[in-house]
Amino acid sequence: MASAPSSTTSRIHLPDTARDLVKVLVAGPFGVGKTTLIDSVSEIRSLHTEEQLSEASAQVDDLAGVREKSTTTVAVDFGRISLPDGIVLYLFGTPGQERFRSLWDDIAYGALGALVLVDSRRIDASFAVLGLVEESGLPYAVAFNAFPDRPRHYTDEQLRAALDLEPTTPMITCDARDANSSIDALLALVQHLIDHPPEHR
Repeated sequence: MASAPSSTTSRIHLPDTARDLVKVLVAGPFGVGKTTLIDSVSEIRSLHTEEQLSEASAQVDDLAGVREKSTTTVAVDFGRISLPDGIVLYLFGTPGQERFRSLWDDIAYGALGALVLVDSRRIDASFAVLGLVEESGLPYAVAFNAFPDRPRHYTDEQLRAALDLEPTTPMITCDARDANSSIDALLALVQHLIDHPPEHR
């Protein structure tokens, strides 16, 4: 297991060992934990564009399974983490709602891959985001965020089949609140990018 940075939010400048600077997306449906994951791993103070949910947005956004959520990302989250071997990830969290789809191309521009967070209580909510990632041609890994009340009776094979994932697509469980667990999910994506380099990018 990877270790979290010893002092997150304290490093501003890039480390001298930085060699490969990589833009990756942290994608997923509304309320799946993208902002939480970026917060947990970022070595700089993460940037958020969150707004309070309003009565008007509640008529548009599906709050099923996330009734306790009070804010939503309306543009992008941003963080940075330095990994071993000089790899530095720039993390761009994407909005999860369909009404922000017009931002997708701009946020995805220049990205090498995506970590797609999935809530196993609401698997069908992930289909649209996975479709966007696949349409863009981005290699990706899937991370099931370990919510306390998530179902435990699904096998890996059932989850992979439900999302129609290719056999080579990495699939991992993580806790977006825990830095070490979130770093492991990001490392799974990085290894996938190394093993399957996106030639057209």
